[in-house]
Amino acid sequence: MEVEQTALPGIGLRHEFTTRSGRRIGVVSHRTGRRDLVIYDPDDPDRACETVKLNDEEADALAELLGAPRIVQRLNDLHREVEGLVSLQLPILPDSPYAGRAMGDARVRTRTGASIVAIVRSGLVAASPGPDFLLADGDVVVVVGSPESTAAVADILSNG
Repeated sequence: MEVEQTALPGIGLRHEFTTRSGRRIGVVSHRTGRRDLVIYDPDDPDRACETVKLNDEEADALAELLGAPRIVQRLNDLHREVEGLVSLQLPILPDSPYAGRAMGDARVRTRTGASIVAIVRSGLVAASPGPDFLLADGDVVVVVGSPESTAAVADILSNG
């Protein structure tokens, strides 16, 4: 899938792609933080036939609906292809010893051999977070490794 990016001076950025059925879809990310979902006229790809203005909360909800499940699906596809590789989604609960702490404090990779590949927060995906990424109550940690190592990560995030 090819996504075209266009700078819009004084406005922000526009990202567009064409669906398999030939429809053009775009997202305009304004410097103010607002996002516009744009659907172009199938007969005139330069004319928007529909524009939906999204506030931050709405954009987050749409990203959650479209983004997080897709990343998890890709990971599931990967571990079906690689024998012995599994991925788990582990929630950070309020009583987790790592809620409010840097991800690196858990030393997951060193202690288990598993890797944290993403954090999902409020529908937004932080891919390949660094050790200074602060974990928060409600985050979903996506971890990849062997069944044993991912189970050990679940234990670490729950019990320390």
